[in-house]
Amino acid sequence: MTEPTLLQAAPFQRDRFTWLAYWMLAYYAYMQAALGPLMPFLRAELGLSYTVAGLHLSAFALGMVLAGLTGDRLALKLSRYVVFWAGAAGMAVGGVGLALSSQTVLTIGSILAMGWLGSLVLVMIQAMLSDRHQEKRAIALTESNVMASVFAALAPLLIGGFQRTGFGWRSALYFGAATLLVMGLLFKAQPVPEPRRAVEDKSSSRKLPLLFWGYWLVVVLSVSVEWCLIFWGADFLENQAGLARVDAATAMSVFFGAMIVGRFWGSRLTRTTPGANLLTLALSTALVGFPLFWLARSPVLNIVGLFITGLGVANLFPLTLSVAVGVAARQIDQASARLSMGGGTAILLAPLVLGWIADQVGIYLAYGLVVVLLVAALSLVLITNRLARR
Repeated sequence: MTEPTLLQAAPFQRDRFTWLAYWMLAYYAYMQAALGPLMPFLRAELGLSYTVAGLHLSAFALGMVLAGLTGDRLALKLSRYVVFWAGAAGMAVGGVGLALSSQTVLTIGSILAMGWLGSLVLVMIQAMLSDRHQEKRAIALTESNVMASVFAALAPLLIGGFQRTGFGWRSALYFGAATLLVMGLLFKAQPVPEPRRAVEDKSSSRKLPLLFWGYWLVVVLSVSVEWCLIFWGADFLENQAGLARVDAATAMSVFFGAMIVGRFWGSRLTRTTPGANLLTLALSTALVGFPLFWLARSPVLNIVGLFITGLGVANLFPLTLSVAVGVAARQIDQASARLSMGGGTAILLAPLVLGWIADQVGIYLAYGLVVVLLVAALSLVLITNRLARR
């Protein structure tokens, strides 16, 4: 395993490309996070049912899967630089298309484009930060996700603010496109880390190592946990904790706040502690917090449990990404693409499966699925870490 036991070499440095990657991931997270808060407005304008509205999230997740299947191949053919900027531009065009569309087929198509083209950027960011920072990639990946969490939390605030001030919720999507335009003017001449061509050409046809797929499954499980909480958390707080609907929706900000705090401290801990060890700690934290959120009979305790769970869930994706890339260091583009595919698959399926179970037995019992996912992820991490050390 290439993950060192102690990160002691030269100090971690954020060069101009690193800041570009951080800002671009923040842009991606903002555009992705905007889809949920804007959906009530879109539903009201187009008269969409909950099922049809849910297809919009599924379209974005399907786009992520497509990016995971094509990102490495496109980078090999066109270069990382082209895929990086073309994907970012495509996500902006998709966002503007969503704002201008008045038919359901066009709104779903626009979000599919956002999911596919935008997630190509995600694939490139993960791969390029890993190449640029090598053994210190865990620091870069967790730091970038701190910024992503902050801007994801900004999306609903801007949507609500624009709507209240008369500019309309669509202005939040125009704001995202304008932000990308500014980034393009500031950073378009900035070169990006390209893979060592001989290594990539030789490795692109090789199978990823078995250990990688162990961590890939951890990504699927952990992202499933995250999106089961994001998608159904407010419903659980309303129906089981007894909060009013508006209070339940507002209380979910506790989870997103915990994600920011957790990723901030995670980025600090990666400087001294191997990512594999931190991954075990993060899953253990989530397993402590979630039963409190799930089983408590007091809204205060439910929310405390939600916060603790958020602290643990915060670093599951960036840490697993770092460790997984470490065991596939000669196939970084391919590894990053498949990990994004795993995340998209989880977003596509997990909320739908939990919702189906809730229709059968109720949301309370359905949330037992999250315990199963967390236990499976922790068990798999312990096994895979042990095999990696050997």
